Amino acid sequence: MSTSKLSRHGLPLVCVLALAAFAWSGSDYYTGLAMKIMIYGLFALSLQLLVGGVGLVSLGHAAFFGLGAYAAALLSPEAQAGSLWLLLPAAVLCAGLYALVTGALVLRTRGIYFIMVTLAFAQMAYYVMHDTKLGGGSDGIYLYFRPELSLGGWLPFDLSDNTTFYFFVLACLCLAWILLALVRRSPFGAALAGIRTNEQRMRAAGYSTYPYKLAAYVLAGMLAGLAGFLYALKDGFVTPELMAWEQSGLVLLMVILGGLARQGGAVLGAAGLVLLQELFQSQEVFGAFARHWHLSLGLAIIVLVAWLPDGLIGLARRRVRPPADTAAAPAPAAAPRGATDPAQPLPVSGDSHA
Repeated sequence: MSTSKLSRHGLPLVCVLALAAFAWSGSDYYTGLAMKIMIYGLFALSLQLLVGGVGLVSLGHAAFFGLGAYAAALLSPEAQAGSLWLLLPAAVLCAGLYALVTGALVLRTRGIYFIMVTLAFAQMAYYVMHDTKLGGGSDGIYLYFRPELSLGGWLPFDLSDNTTFYFFVLACLCLAWILLALVRRSPFGAALAGIRTNEQRMRAAGYSTYPYKLAAYVLAGMLAGLAGFLYALKDGFVTPELMAWEQSGLVLLMVILGGLARQGGAVLGAAGLVLLQELFQSQEVFGAFARHWHLSLGLAIIVLVAWLPDGLIGLARRRVRPPADTAAAPAPAAAPRGATDPAQPLPVSGDSHA
């Protein structure tokens, strides 16, 4: 197996097997931390589709994350467990519907205006949940029972068990990864890559770019809603802070830290940022200075971004790729003046832009 195939298929498989084995670590704290990383990894994957796939930088992506979480809390019965067959599609569709309505408007803007309009729509959703009784105000809503996955009265998976829920979160992350990988390798993904590179040229080639961008925006919103749904089931409560602009900035930082070019960068960025937060908040490591963990985190991110311009995924690829053996092949002899290199294409006269 070549090095490129190993880095593309082998490393994700090793990570999945490591996460699966981590479920039996015996520590609720570390398994909870791993679930948090996987959920934020799914959240970052949804935004990476927009930022790295289409070139759309959104500061309102937390609205879909929060809507998925609130749908899980608001639609769940208070006295018993709800049905996963109803709650999961409802949360995903709720986020997707909001993405469809808002995306139809925000995608008519570009650049800084797109960023500001997405932020405005996210803040609207935030204040609806914060200032009304619908979302429980600043106190939020509690989710007392995780939904059940029953088949005709038979309960194959008990999500109230933390180990079972852990594997459910891992399965959702793997399915989202596979879905996005298929999207990138499809003609739809090729069109999105063309839009990211040069939207004007895609229009000149006959593509209507607006439906492509809207479809990607809705898909990203639905995946973010799935991540919010899992987050609500994990913690058992939902607050309006899940929709705040800080949450959108946090997941955008995960994508940048991990690397925009590759899909795995989003998950690596989520893992790196969550682990850095846990490290700098640890009083056992930093003592009283842990109260100022935001300062330490900011400095660490500045250093990492400056040191790794391609993100953490660039560092991982550098570790896998073997160094080039420059001494193996001798330097080619200089060609005589006027000779033509057969490896180079012949010059073509005429318009170079044709």
